[in-house]
Amino acid sequence: MPPAQVTGSAYDELPDGIITVDADGLISSVNRVAARMLSASPGELVGAEMPIAVPLVDPQGRDWWKCIDPFAGLPGRVRLPEQLLTITRPGVHERKVLVTAAFVRDESRSVRMVVISMRGTHARDQQERSGAELVSVVAHELRSPLTSVKGFTSTLLAKWDRFTDEQKVHMLRTVDADADRLTRLISELLDVSRIESGRLELRKQVVDLPELLRRDISGRIAAGESADRFDLEIRDALPELWADPDKVAQVIANIIENALRHGEGTVSVTVGVVDHRASVRVVDQGHGIAPEALPWIFTKFWHDRTRGGTGLGLFVAKGIVEAHGGTIQAGNASGGGASVMFELPAGTPTFMD
Repeated sequence: MPPAQVTGSAYDELPDGIITVDADGLISSVNRVAARMLSASPGELVGAEMPIAVPLVDPQGRDWWKCIDPFAGLPGRVRLPEQLLTITRPGVHERKVLVTAAFVRDESRSVRMVVISMRGTHARDQQERSGAELVSVVAHELRSPLTSVKGFTSTLLAKWDRFTDEQKVHMLRTVDADADRLTRLISELLDVSRIESGRLELRKQVVDLPELLRRDISGRIAAGESADRFDLEIRDALPELWADPDKVAQVIANIIENALRHGEGTVSVTVGVVDHRASVRVVDQGHGIAPEALPWIFTKFWHDRTRGGTGLGLFVAKGIVEAHGGTIQAGNASGGGASVMFELPAGTPTFMD
């Protein structure tokens, strides 16, 4: 029995370009994405010889189809690894694509079909840029605290007897603060990884949202911030809220830290109920968020370069809020200054993980 023909429609919903080639080396189907990549209609391609209709060249300028020799080689070969190739189809602007191929074999281990997948390089380029930026940000953020820790510990070890107890305590407190800073950075990076991979775990329980806010503000005042910088207002009696208290505390810390770092004046925190959802709004008295920056507020690495920071805090906050089934948004307050508000669903823990 001859093998069933695979129609292009079976692959039309896939994001990659798919081409199938029969045992005679002729194209048997092309999905819409592949046809678009080749600037041709499926009708122009189906039935044509693969290397002529879809000329692919490797980085050394060699004909990819001839190099892989799909109908020869070891009978155990079932797939080729992804490779960066160039489409050199006449009349079409040269285009870089990532190509992989799978071999469908019959009972005698002969190749009866080759399935070729092509995808654009945009996603990989974006991933590489993101990785390079991550390395740059991490290196920059690690350098300062590590330099401080190394400097103070080396000084104390070499000249311990020359310092007073008060000086030693000051140095050790600085080392302790920088160690906390490094711990927070590492935690943020781990959270970014978990959010992007969908592995963020929530341990939900009844949460006292106002108490989490009071605790965060009290900790900042104890660390040296002026009490006058904060205004906490509890407007409504909140319904029972089931959430991960540590993660919600992290969201609060990231948003308030962002207001302190990038804003000015008093940081006003308002807690209330919006459509049966617990709501927290943080507003500062700075210059607000530039209109062109609003679409990027919750993306990785976005930050005001004049004020520093990793640019990960609001990205992590968004991931945590959305993992709880909530929403978060940023804008400018009517009286000026930036405004960040998040809402969390309240009620029985029917949405617990």
